Amino acid sequence: METILILAYTEADGTLGRPSLEALACARALADGISGSRLVVGLVGATVDAAAAAIAGCGAAKVLGVAGAEFGAARYATDAAAAEALARAAQASIVIAAGTSRWSRVMAGVTQRLGGRIDTHATAINSSGGPAVTRWYYRQRMEAVLTRAHRPWVILVDPGCTAAWQGEAGAAQVEMVAVEVPESLRRTQVTGFQAPPADAQTIRPDAALLLVAGAGWTKTQPDGKAHIEDAKKLILGFLRLTQASLGSTKSLVDLSGEGQAVLPFLTHLNQVGQTGSTPRHPKGLSTCCHGEEPHVVGWRFINERRAVNLDPNCGWARGKADVLYVADAFAVMSRVNALVAERRGGS
Repeated sequence: METILILAYTEADGTLGRPSLEALACARALADGISGSRLVVGLVGATVDAAAAAIAGCGAAKVLGVAGAEFGAARYATDAAAAEALARAAQASIVIAAGTSRWSRVMAGVTQRLGGRIDTHATAINSSGGPAVTRWYYRQRMEAVLTRAHRPWVILVDPGCTAAWQGEAGAAQVEMVAVEVPESLRRTQVTGFQAPPADAQTIRPDAALLLVAGAGWTKTQPDGKAHIEDAKKLILGFLRLTQASLGSTKSLVDLSGEGQAVLPFLTHLNQVGQTGSTPRHPKGLSTCCHGEEPHVVGWRFINERRAVNLDPNCGWARGKADVLYVADAFAVMSRVNALVAERRGGS
């Protein structure tokens, strides 16, 4: 019999974030697909009662919790100790958690302590014929299905790959697991958070829309001049109005190393494609990008793809975009910004 433990940590307000609810949906589906299995929920945080009540309808056999002020902030020592204690208390054969930065940095160490095996970046967990993990290799060009006989098996599920669990809230009995935190583990103190202003933030993984800028923004325009400042105002203006996330082609972020004019707010962290990230947003809009295959690979998980390009024969027109606007991106984005600003002003 498989005992499936879903590990989740609470957010600052005591609730569970979307990645945790997505991992819960995977765990629930796996438990439903394996005869005789049982689902156990393990919660970590400053408080866990509100989170347990919110997922009371998930059908877990039991809910375990590790709570206390020292478990509220992300810290390797306390997170690893809590995860290990929950896995042992549940006697879990399969441990599932969201592939967030907080769990990703501790679960390999936890797996070593448990004597188990770990697989990361899972995009799906299947139960037909036994538990199996689906993940992508070679920048999402190859899909593999993995199974393991060794237990415990720890699986980290990439956020954005499945729908979040939804169910009725209710009363939940939380069985608290005591975790001793010796003084030696308290050496790292979380004193606060530093983050850029909201207007300066360009990477937003949870945004509904991804805007990708290509090298065309820095090229010579019909008047024979490059308009870097205009491009900067249009792109940042759109991000400010829509709270979209910003991506970039490799060619554009590489321009700084070639001594050419660049958009100063773009870095390799914004890069999308075969050598960049593979974001998961409901919608995507590509501007001044020709839709070459290495770049389009990064759009594999974008549900609705649109592009703006002056070339009607660019790669986006060859079945890679749902809609292609053959137009000048400067003119299009200027008009779009005006319409969005007008709508916001009237709302």
